[in-house]
Amino acid sequence: MHIQEAAKILHTTPKAIRYYEKQDLISPQKEADNAYRIFTEADLMRLSTILALREIDMSINDIRQLLADETMDMTQYLNIQRSALFERWLALKDMIQTIDQMIDRTEAEDYTVADIHELAVHLKDIKNKRVNWQDRWNFNEQGKDYDNHIKLHGHRFNVHQDYHQALQMVADTVQLEPGQTCLDIGIGTGNLGSLFLEKDIRVIGVDQAENMLEVCKQKHPEIDVRKGHFLALPVLDQQVDAIVSSYALHHLTDSDKLLALAEMDRTLKIDGQICIADLMFANENRRSHVINHFRDTGNHEAIDAIEDEYYANRQDLVQWLIEHGYQVQTYALNDILSIIYAVKRADLSSSLFC
Repeated sequence: MHIQEAAKILHTTPKAIRYYEKQDLISPQKEADNAYRIFTEADLMRLSTILALREIDMSINDIRQLLADETMDMTQYLNIQRSALFERWLALKDMIQTIDQMIDRTEAEDYTVADIHELAVHLKDIKNKRVNWQDRWNFNEQGKDYDNHIKLHGHRFNVHQDYHQALQMVADTVQLEPGQTCLDIGIGTGNLGSLFLEKDIRVIGVDQAENMLEVCKQKHPEIDVRKGHFLALPVLDQQVDAIVSSYALHHLTDSDKLLALAEMDRTLKIDGQICIADLMFANENRRSHVINHFRDTGNHEAIDAIEDEYYANRQDLVQWLIEHGYQVQTYALNDILSIIYAVKRADLSSSLFC
C-alpha cells in the first residue's frame, strides 16, 4: 500500500511517516518507476510500534536503539509496545500514590515542606529505576548459547552448583492447580518455567533479553513470553497465582531487590506464592565468613565473581516479606545458594518458619 493508505490505517499523517523515515526508523521500499513508497504489513507493525512509543514520550534515539533489529516479527513488536506501556502505567500509578500520600499529610497538617520534597524525590527515584535499569552483563547476546554455558563443574568457584536441584526444588515447592498461572521472572531460556508445563500450569515468562525470549519460545512454545524486568512487570495487578525466579535477582542492587519484591506483590493474588532460588548469603555475618574463607585460600575467582554482582542477604528479603504479610520458609542448598518460599496472606499475621 502507499503512504496515504498507511497513514489512514495507523491514524497518523503522511508527514509524520516521512519524518520517521528521515530519522531512519523505517525504510519502506519504493516503486522503480515513480519512487512511491510501498508499505508492507511488517512496515505497518513497525510504524505502529514507533507511534505507540512516541505516545509515551520516548525519544527518537531511544526508539532507534530499541528497534535496531529491523527483522523483528509482529509478536516482538507487540511485546515491545506492551513493555513500554506497562512502564508508563506503573509510573502513573507511582505518581498517584505519591500524590495520595501528600494529600494525607497536608490534610493531617502533619508535614513540612521538606516532607513533601522527600516524597517527590522518592517518586523521581522510583521512576528512574524502572525506566533506566540496564543489563550490564549483556544477557541479550547470550540467548543462543546460554544453556551450553551453564557451568556445573570444573571451576574453583561454581555459581551453578546445585543448579538443577534448585530448579526442581522450586517446581516441587510451589503448589498449583491445573489451569492456574505461574509468572517466571528472568525466565531466560525457560529452564525453570518449563517444569510447570507438565503440570498443566499456564506460564508467563518475563525477561528483558529478547534473544532469551526467542530461544525460550522456540524450546517451549506453550510459554507466554513477555519483554520486561523485575522493576516493571508486564502483568496487571493480582493476576498470577505464583511467582518464581532463579539465578536472576542477584543482578539487582539491594534497594532494587526490595522494589522488585513490591512489584511481585502487586501482581500476585491473595494466597499466592513466591519462590526464589538465587545466589545469596544467609546474613551479613555469613557473607563475611564465606568471603574470608575464599580470601584465605587464595580463591580470587570466587571473590571477583561475588563482587561483580549483588548477592543478597537472605535475611533482608525475608524481613521485607514478613513485614508485608507473607509466611516464609527458607532453604540453604549451599553457602551461596538459597531458596525463599513465601505465601501471601491477607487474614493471618506474618510469621517465619524454617
